[in-house]
Amino acid sequence: MKMTQMYKNFFESEKAGGVVLILATIVSLIIANTSFGQHYIHFWEMSIAGHTVEHYINDGLMTIFFLLIGLELEREVYAGELSDMKKALLPIIAAVGGMIVPACIHMFFNTGTPFQSGSGIPMATDIAFAVGILSLLGSRVPVALKVFLTALAVIDDLGAIFTIAIFYSKGIDLLHLGGAFIILAVLFLLNRLRVNVLWPYLIGGAGMWYFMLHSGVHATITGVVLAFVIPFGKGDPASISIKLEHFLQKPVAFVILPVFALANTCILIDSNWASSLTNTNSIGIFLGLVVGKPLGITLFSAVAVWIGICSFPKELKWIQIMGVACLGGIGFTMSIFITLLAFDDHATISGAKIAIMLSSLVAALIGLVWLKMTLKESAAENPEETIQL
Repeated sequence: MKMTQMYKNFFESEKAGGVVLILATIVSLIIANTSFGQHYIHFWEMSIAGHTVEHYINDGLMTIFFLLIGLELEREVYAGELSDMKKALLPIIAAVGGMIVPACIHMFFNTGTPFQSGSGIPMATDIAFAVGILSLLGSRVPVALKVFLTALAVIDDLGAIFTIAIFYSKGIDLLHLGGAFIILAVLFLLNRLRVNVLWPYLIGGAGMWYFMLHSGVHATITGVVLAFVIPFGKGDPASISIKLEHFLQKPVAFVILPVFALANTCILIDSNWASSLTNTNSIGIFLGLVVGKPLGITLFSAVAVWIGICSFPKELKWIQIMGVACLGGIGFTMSIFITLLAFDDHATISGAKIAIMLSSLVAALIGLVWLKMTLKESAAENPEETIQL
């Protein structure tokens, strides 16, 4: 089984990006807890033209990240794993299970509490981290398993985007929302007229972002919406959608996501930090990511195959799917992003971030050890199913 060059580029970018993301997080945590920590934290909270530096990153730069997610999803829908409904159903159903079960676990512990709005936090999977951890196993990983994880994570991100749009939008301003839809309609018309020049879409996207920012719907949604009006064409190298996706992969992996990590993991860990892990919010996040994710992904996949909705890839084993399902519990970027939308209280946000980082670390270790044990035998039995990266 041979991977396309685009998929190789994507996987390599996400793999290296995951390592950079980990390093950025470690550096941020260390600096925040040194004598320079207060100055470091103050930098991200510094106000420029009425908004903090952190706000510009979370509402501005992260829109570019969501644009890349949208372009990846567009490619998968038109020419990738999601273009064949029979192949697409397994990761789609797995992703749905991986969102529903963690959210239900969090709600079980937090319904009726001030933490109830955090139920979306354990629903997310961080593509860069998950792919980065899987890549540590090298050539022993079957291509089909990499494809399954990538498709699962992309669909999972789409679910997180819908969650943000539906549950974390505040005070809808119909006038500004209408302005965003008018621009979207114009861009859609340009798409239908086969205008294959990128700049009108980017200018229109900037305008749409401005209106969306003031509409009450989170501005980052603009990135995904814009992606689907940028012409995909035949999906060949001449496609402006493919060109833009390729161009954005490295800036997002090596600049935007690390900067997001630096800005959002500068947590001052005091002597009472462990107490924040005992509240129902942290418990819901931990159990949602570490238990709910693998349970939901595996259970929904098994039921779907059992009742005949979709087929199971013949080159994979269920024990491998369970290992990847554990990696699905690496929430990090999207989980932290949803935390910032769910809560306003600084102490609650800091406690949730610590819970997310610990949960993601545990999920990563479990998934890595699990797959290391199960893929060793599999690779020996099926050497033709592995590739060298």
